[in-house]
Amino acid sequence: MRISPRSLMAAAAQSANGLKPAPMNLLPPLYLYRRLLRAHRKHLPSEMRLLGDEYVKAEFRAHRNVENPVHLIGFLTEWQLYAQKIEGDSWAGEKLDQGKIEKMSDEQLGQLYELFQAIQKQGTEEGSES
Repeated sequence: MRISPRSLMAAAAQSANGLKPAPMNLLPPLYLYRRLLRAHRKHLPSEMRLLGDEYVKAEFRAHRNVENPVHLIGFLTEWQLYAQKIEGDSWAGEKLDQGKIEKMSDEQLGQLYELFQAIQKQGTEEGSES
C-alpha cells in the first residue's frame, strides 16, 4: 500500500462533499495493521484472535498495491472504525449495517458468507466439546 499524504488529502477532499461529517485522522497502513493485531491480542479470545488475525493479514496483503486513493481511504477508515470497536468492546452482538451490505460486491458477500460459516463451524465444535 503506497500512500502519500498528498493522495490522502485529495481523497479526503473528494469524499467530504458537504453531506458527510468531517473525516477522522487516518492512521498510516502499517500503524493501523499493528494496532489491529494488538487489539486482537488484548481483547479477543484466542479462537477469535486466530481467525481475526488471519483475516486482517489477508485483507492488508490483498490491498497492498491499491492505487486509487478513494479505495484506500474507505479501506483504512473501515479498519480504523473496527479497531475502535474492538478496543472499546462494543462489537459483541452488533449487526451489520444494511447500507454497507447493499454496497458490497458479490465477491465481498462471498467472503462474508465464508466468514459466517467459519464462525458457525467453530461454534458447533465448541458446543460438541462441552
